[in-house]
This record gives sequence, structure tokens and C-alpha cells, in this order.
Amino acid sequence: MEKQEKYMKEAIRQAKKARALEEVPIGCVIVYEDKIIARGYNRRNTDKNTLAHAELQAIRKASKKLGDWRLEGCTMYVTLEPCQMCAGALVQSRIDKVVIGSMNPKAGCAGSVLNLLQMEQFNHQVEIVSGVLGEECSAMLSDFFRELREKKKQEKLKNF
Repeated sequence: MEKQEKYMKEAIRQAKKARALEEVPIGCVIVYEDKIIARGYNRRNTDKNTLAHAELQAIRKASKKLGDWRLEGCTMYVTLEPCQMCAGALVQSRIDKVVIGSMNPKAGCAGSVLNLLQMEQFNHQVEIVSGVLGEECSAMLSDFFRELREKKKQEKLKNF
């Protein structure tokens, strides 16, 4: 568990980079042979790109680092349960395991809404570990969305 917490803390650091850009604070790291080989954080608004999720940023960097699209032997640590797009990328990249901080009951595809990571019909399944530093990951997201709602409320009041 200590190792998982160590890497999740780095994913949280990545999420804080997204937060600094006023992005939804989601961060991710990919570990191979007990070393972080890639990092990513949410940049959808910054890059004006639907594909700029933390997981996809990290997968792209890890593939470049290893010189292969197959990320066998790798573990992803991500602060929020992957969406359908990212879950599909995890399966396609052949990542062995994903360690999740907070589950996402509205859009999660590692067990909350669907579990695309462990469908027998696919040629690869991803091991799932969830709840690692879950309270910290959840609080970071809750705080972000609360502040966003308050900001929108203040803007609305200004316009009256």
C-alpha cells in the first residue's frame, strides 16, 4: 500500500497542475519497473482538445519513452476513475493495472457506470485497484466544483 500511496501522491501533484490552470483537477502517472516513466494532467480547456485527458497525455508519453504502443508491465495511477475514452485507451495500450483514487459515479468506466477494463469479450483486461488516497482525491474534486459553482453564482449576481 505504501508504494501505491507514493505514486498516487505524484498523481495528485499532477492534478494540482491542472487545478492551477483552472482545469478539473485530474492527474496521472505511469510506472514501469518501479519508476515513473510518464505523467499527465487534464488540459482539455487549456488545449481546446477533447482528447487532452490526464490518462491519454500519460499514455502518449509512456509509449514514447518505452518506444512501443504496448505498455505491458506498466501500472497507471490516476486520481479519478477513467471515462469510457480513457478506459478504452487503457485496454488498447495493454497496461496491466490501474490504481484509482476516486470513483466517478457519473462517468466512470472502471466499475461505476460500466467496467470496460475487465470485459471478457476484449483481448485484454486491466487489473483494478480503487480507493488509494480516495478521500484526498475526492476532496480535491469536490472543492474544485464547489468553487466553480460559487464563482458562477457570483458572476450571475454581478450581471443583475
